[in-house]
Amino acid sequence: MSTTTRREFLGTAAVVGAALRPVAAADAVPPARMTMDLVCGAIGVEADQREAILLAGRHGFESVGADGGALQKMSGGEIADLRGFMKERGLVWGAAGLPVEFRRDDEAFRKTSAELPEFASGLRRAGVTRVGTWLMPASDTLTSRRHFDVVATRLRETARVLHGEGLRLGLEYVGPKTSWSSRKYPFVHTLAETQELVEAISVPGVGYVLDSWHWYLAGDTAPQIRALRGEDVVAVDLNDAPAGIPNDQQMDLSRELPMATGIIPVGEFLEALRDIGYDGPVRPEPFNKALNEMPNEEAAATAATAMKKAFALVR
Repeated sequence: MSTTTRREFLGTAAVVGAALRPVAAADAVPPARMTMDLVCGAIGVEADQREAILLAGRHGFESVGADGGALQKMSGGEIADLRGFMKERGLVWGAAGLPVEFRRDDEAFRKTSAELPEFASGLRRAGVTRVGTWLMPASDTLTSRRHFDVVATRLRETARVLHGEGLRLGLEYVGPKTSWSSRKYPFVHTLAETQELVEAISVPGVGYVLDSWHWYLAGDTAPQIRALRGEDVVAVDLNDAPAGIPNDQQMDLSRELPMATGIIPVGEFLEALRDIGYDGPVRPEPFNKALNEMPNEEAAATAATAMKKAFALVR
């Protein structure tokens, strides 16, 4: 399936842009079971599902991203073998990406939606329960209101299919000003706006992909995370920001691994997730040129070191 990638959108943007519930002590949530998650593509590593599992196991990750397209094609026996392969290495599933193209025209949406039932069934058979996608933060053709209605309608249809297979759908907003101001009409780019979209979709299991990068650059806060429930969060990305660049000039294709610069308060972000009992994958997604150019083993080891340093703040 052909879908718009965040890198494609951000490449264009780079040119254009050159119920609140505080957790009280008496209502303490048990320690979250967040997992250090490896998504190979997010660190510039090309690997199939089995190779990703091997890399994750060798470098101390606790979960691994699911390749939904590959799982969809596997027989029951192949899936059972793969799950045993993961168990031997102490790994569980992270999240899969959503193959539905809801960001473009109606034809693209219909075409990519046609295979969603089979895709979702493959994830269910493999034991995957989380799917994530990102929201286009701006449009040259759709006003904010029209954009909201179109996305809510399409994702409602998508979420119903996923929910029927026991899958949760997480939505990730894109926070940098250089992204949402890159086109004529800004769209959802904060947690509060994403909450409104989730409410409008109104399908059980729809929640959030929270990224420390977008959270920080959108001006969102730890109390906003603490107002969520652990089950509202489907997946988490953990990043830092390059030093010496004003927030309103940060570009989404140039990030750092967590704890690299200290610009983003990674500890504050993770503590809030821990406090609400979030129990899912936390993965590095730095879009970092130096990391992308490393050999696979070195990239995985470097990312794992950064993640272990960050997780030490909350464990």
